[in-house]
Amino acid sequence: MNAYRGAADPLDALGDATRRAIVEQLRGGERAVGDLAAGLPVSRPAVSQHLAVLRAAGLVAERPQGTRRYYRLDPAGLARLRDRLDAMWGAAARAPGLVAGRIGSPIDATPASVGAPVSPPAAAAGRPAAVTAAPPPAEAGGKARKKRKKKGGRR
Repeated sequence: MNAYRGAADPLDALGDATRRAIVEQLRGGERAVGDLAAGLPVSRPAVSQHLAVLRAAGLVAERPQGTRRYYRLDPAGLARLRDRLDAMWGAAARAPGLVAGRIGSPIDATPASVGAPVSPPAAAAGRPAAVTAAPPPAEAGGKARKKRKKKGGRR
């Protein structure tokens, strides 16, 4: 999939740091592509491509005026995104052992979990977590160099 096209899911569209920065800039109001590009480390055509993804996801709306295009946040698209996030938080709040925290987000409030490291779900279910061994360190100038010498290759 092309990184600039086809992201109709608003969460996918916001998965890119440049697109999140564009949305942050548009919080201040309508802006032209050139104005947006001036505050980003990418080219103007790249900003236009990112805006196309945000527009396909329903997060921004454009208004052409002469040769310029002005973009603004789309309130309807943002409302749909918020509804989706609220539904996700609602499902998380209904999960066993979770309660609403001080800022309204679900957190694990069991006394044993305070200050404890987060464990993977397998360990929480009573199964041992998978252990992965680190690969052995590469030998400095080891066998690969010796093979090259035998074949007459350069170092």
